[in-house]
Order: sequence, then structure tokens, then C-alpha cells
Amino acid sequence: MCGAALAPGLLRGARRPAGTRPNLLFLITDQQRADTLAAYGNHRFHLPNMNRLGAESVVFEHCYTAQPICGPSRGAMLTGLWPHSAGVLTNSGRLQGERKVFPELLANPEYRTGYFGEWHLGDELFAQHGFQEWISMEDGYQKLFSPGRDQNAVSDYARYLVSSGFEPDSKNRKTFSREAIAKLPLEYRKSNFLAARASEFIIRNQREPWILFVSFMDPHVPFYGPLNDAHTAEEAPLPPNYPGFPVAGEPRFYRFLRARFQKEGYRAYLSLPGHDLKSRDSFQRLARNYAGLCSEADGAFGRILWALEASGQKDNTIVVHTSDHGEMMGAHGLIGKEVMYEESVRVPLTIRIPFNTVKPGRVAMPVSTVDIVPTLFALMGSKIPESMQGQSLIPAINGEPLKRSCAFIEWNRADGDEASENSSNGRTLVTADGWKLVLYAGDECMLFDRNNDPLEMNNLYHRPESAATIKRFREYVQTWQRRTGDSLQL
Repeated sequence: MCGAALAPGLLRGARRPAGTRPNLLFLITDQQRADTLAAYGNHRFHLPNMNRLGAESVVFEHCYTAQPICGPSRGAMLTGLWPHSAGVLTNSGRLQGERKVFPELLANPEYRTGYFGEWHLGDELFAQHGFQEWISMEDGYQKLFSPGRDQNAVSDYARYLVSSGFEPDSKNRKTFSREAIAKLPLEYRKSNFLAARASEFIIRNQREPWILFVSFMDPHVPFYGPLNDAHTAEEAPLPPNYPGFPVAGEPRFYRFLRARFQKEGYRAYLSLPGHDLKSRDSFQRLARNYAGLCSEADGAFGRILWALEASGQKDNTIVVHTSDHGEMMGAHGLIGKEVMYEESVRVPLTIRIPFNTVKPGRVAMPVSTVDIVPTLFALMGSKIPESMQGQSLIPAINGEPLKRSCAFIEWNRADGDEASENSSNGRTLVTADGWKLVLYAGDECMLFDRNNDPLEMNNLYHRPESAATIKRFREYVQTWQRRTGDSLQL
């Protein structure tokens, strides 16, 4: 049964060094598919640091984003609430002050707290939500600033580039476009900038407990950087379901996205670099670039993890690695996210628990990024707030069942552009026994038996023999909606 309930409790036999509290290092990549890592079967990408971290961690084999787009996913990940409850439904949303994130909820004054990198939840450049130290990286979000915020403010990263001798190329002559940043040498790229700042924070605060979130842009678009040629086509192959279309009864939004990519090429997604997406070679070029961006983030991981180990804090620091959503990268002829195919919604989740007497292992049941915050409460010895809609994953780490054995995924459409006009609100269910039900309000729905169809090529939704399965899974979704206050009519 897919009931939504909390599962508090600590690991059996958990221990921390006497007289100390555990640190938390939370590493977030942007648009990284789960299957980029060795922990998920990929031994081709050059990711030695992420792969070593995964080998030392509990690996959640089937973790799903709460919503496959940046803002809503991050809001859910940081609050432990589903997007419809966190209040961030689209990328233009702002996390309101009454919605508390992990450091605010923990409310432990002993901790030094920091958030470095991409925020994507409003007021991008300004410290907020219980984070004492703030390193900003993303410009161009002034329209999401709260009243009274300085509209002329620029990010810490832009100031760093100016101090390093680079000249801004934006209209305001103060900031840098993504096109310009994509062409920078590796030394000056965002991942290296964050790695330096995070390492300094870790070393400086080694005598007190701390919580640090480091949010990378890589391997997000533009799929272009100094490591474009670090992988061969054999090391960064296209997915086996390229081109992978059509799927019978595919939602119109998916068809719209594919047609736009085929017509406008990569410029339909972001302006750099401009080339078509009409051939296998063009998709293959992006796949190699994407792998290079993953390697770029991996190098930054290595620098941060070295600072942790060199300062003697590895044995008392919980390390989480996840991503806000995945990336299609040619699967079903698509790039980007926003859709409910596995490549878009499945993300890595590894948690290194140094004081855990249970050896690093694997959890096969489906979980959600909404479950991370409750799990951290349990690991850090604090009571899980009753407001949490996610559940602690400690029972699963201990080999026990979870009270909610399914994962749910939302899609909440934005307004104001052609893509949104072709989109519909939707909800998705992923079951422990390999089924995926994708429901949209007013659009085509999908049902996949992933045990027999792991590439999701055969939509079973309209087959008569699927009626009983659909009815049963719809009831799971409706029960979840009632328990979480989700009013969407499907």
C-alpha cells in the first residue's frame, strides 16, 4: 500500500564521536541523471570522485525528483514538502518565508550554516531561510526579487570574474551571460569557484559543527565547456531508446517539445551552441559535452571532499549527493527535463553516513527527494517535525520496509509561453514492483510495466487488460492527494 506516513527513528548501532555533533555536506548537481554514476551502472564517464563517494555511501537505486524542473524540485528537497505544499509550482516561484528549509527547521544555534551556489527559489543573491553564509552564483533573476531588494545587485561569482580580469558582456555591463561563461577556461568556471569557497568554509569551521549546501550548475545547459572532448562517443553513447519514438498515446506536451527541437535545433532550448537536432551526430555531440560537464562537477567534488578529509572531518560529516532532476539527452528524441520518462525524473541519491555501523549498501525500493530532509533529522538525532510530508529512509537503510512504498512525482504547468500552453498538470506514481502510472488532467496518460519495458517504449494505458491495474493505481494517487492536501483533479 502506498500510504504517506512518517517513519522516525535512528540507525541501529549509530554512534558519533563523543561530545560532537555531525556536520552535513549536501552536494546538489543540476540536471544530472542517475545513470551517469558507477553506482547506477555507468563505468564509462570519468567521475572518480563521485564514484568513490558512491562506493562509500548508501545508494538509493530508484530515487525520484518531486517535480522535474529546478525550482519546484529544490523547494521540495529543502522543505520535505511536496511542491503543491511547499508553494513553489514553477521556475518563477518564490519559496515564501513561512515555508522553512532544513536549517530553519533544525533550529540548532550550535551549527554554522551556509548555502553556496544556485538557489532558484527567489531572491537569488541574498542570504535567507536560516543560512548565515551565502555565496551567490546566478544573475538574471531580478524579476523574482522581493520588494525592497536591490535590483542592481550582482552575484558573488560575477564579482569574482570581474576581479579576475574578465569584462561583463550583458546589457547592464555588470554580469555575464551563460554564453560567455560557457567559454571560460576551467579555472574560472562555476564549479571551481564553488569548490574553492566550499573548501574554505569547511576548513575555517572545523572546530564547530556546520551545515553546508553546495549547489552546482553543472551539468545543466548550455551543454558546452572546456571538457567537451574529454569523452569519446563510446564513453558517452546515446541512450538505447534514441530516437525512441513514437510512444502510443504520448502526451501532446512531449510531442510539442520534440517537434520544436527538430525544427529549431538546440536554440529551442538555449542559445549556445546553435546547431540542429535532426541527426544522430548532433545528439551525440551534446552527449559528449554533457559527460564533460559531469566531469567538471566531479573535479569540484574532489576538491571539496579533499578539504573535508584533510581537515580531519570526514569521520564526522554526513555527505549527501543528489540532483534536482535528470536529463533526457536524446532518449525518446528529447533533451531537457519536464517529462515523466525515467531519464528526466530519476536522480542519484547517495548518503555517506560515517558513524553508521551498517556497511554502505543499496536500497531498491522507490523513494523521493522529499524524503531527504526527514532522513537528515533522524541521522542528526533530532525529532522529525510533524509537518514533514516526506518520510525517514532509515528503516530502508536498515533493511526494513517503508510505510510509503511508492514514489510520487508532480508536474505543475506554468503560464505565459507556447510550451506551457501545450502542457497540462499531472501526477505520476512509481511502484515498488516496477509500474509507472502517468496521469495528466486533460491530456494523454501513460502506463509502463518497467520490468518488461525498461526503456518505456510501450504505453499500456489504453489497453483493455490494463483497466484493473489503472484503477488500483489511481486509488493510490488519490489517497496520496487527500493525505497531502493536493486538490488537482485527474
